[in-house]
Amino acid sequence: MTFTNQPAGNQQSLSTRTARNLATTTKTATQMCGKTPRWLLKLLPWVEVSGGTYRVNRRDVRLTEDDAANEDGEKNIEIMSGHEGEPEIIQTFVDYDDNPVEYPLNIVQTTLCVHTRVGDLYSNATDQVREQLRLTIEGLMERKEWEIINNDGNGNPDNGFGLLHVANPSMRFSTRTGSPTPDDMDELFSKVWKQPAFFLAHPKAIAAFGRECTLRGVPPVTVNIMGSPFITWRGVPIISSNKLKISNEGKTNILLMRVGEVAQGVVGLHKTGLAGEQVPGVSVRLMGISNKAIATYLVTLYFSVVALVPDALGILENVDITTYHNYE
Repeated sequence: MTFTNQPAGNQQSLSTRTARNLATTTKTATQMCGKTPRWLLKLLPWVEVSGGTYRVNRRDVRLTEDDAANEDGEKNIEIMSGHEGEPEIIQTFVDYDDNPVEYPLNIVQTTLCVHTRVGDLYSNATDQVREQLRLTIEGLMERKEWEIINNDGNGNPDNGFGLLHVANPSMRFSTRTGSPTPDDMDELFSKVWKQPAFFLAHPKAIAAFGRECTLRGVPPVTVNIMGSPFITWRGVPIISSNKLKISNEGKTNILLMRVGEVAQGVVGLHKTGLAGEQVPGVSVRLMGISNKAIATYLVTLYFSVVALVPDALGILENVDITTYHNYE
């Protein structure tokens, strides 16, 4: 996936007038309306991928007619219990998948153009190149969160890694009435009942759930995480992200996930220690200076996400955010 900032019209880089204003009058760092808290990136455990791919080894689920299986389709591990005396202890073994799944890292890139005179003449108060790179990296991080949620492989289902794309069909279900009711959230909770970490929802979906709770007289409890308040359901925080899509009909999704390798949950994958690394996982390289004295920087980010087992991720679908109530 390539994500590139194209110059508008004939503009090739930051204008001299804009750079001068930033250098002589600005007292704060440049503000960015599109920046969000990106809670998902902060709450996901991240795993370092050294070889470019991440391999997930799972138990082999191939069974014979005589094999008994657990509810997940895996062959039972034969175990004895409650025996007395000196019986012969039962024998067993655990088979593994011969072809474990490998997950490659996704790439997000853009090229940043800065005129050399901008950096030379107008960096007395603010390092113009560094400021341009900071805002560009913020844009890449916003795209990173979007891809983690929505990536569908650009038409190739086998390459999609977004959470909405990879969730197991058995872990998806629709709302009963459209609006996200406490009953729907309980049903989602029953899908991901092993150490659920957090719900993920669009702010408008959270507001819709809050309205349903108000209607029923069961206001959710609020907790503080990293200095910010979040409502909870059954003690599990509901984290907001505006990267979850809302359809023209006002429908969206709510996710619930377990996270971490030890818990066999959802984990983020990234690569650090890159050449020209500015922040963890983000590489910045000078591509050269054109005959118009414009310096071009290649900004690159490598990452992915994987649900280690199917029951680590559940999705409540067709969540209607358009319903309001008269509470009188």
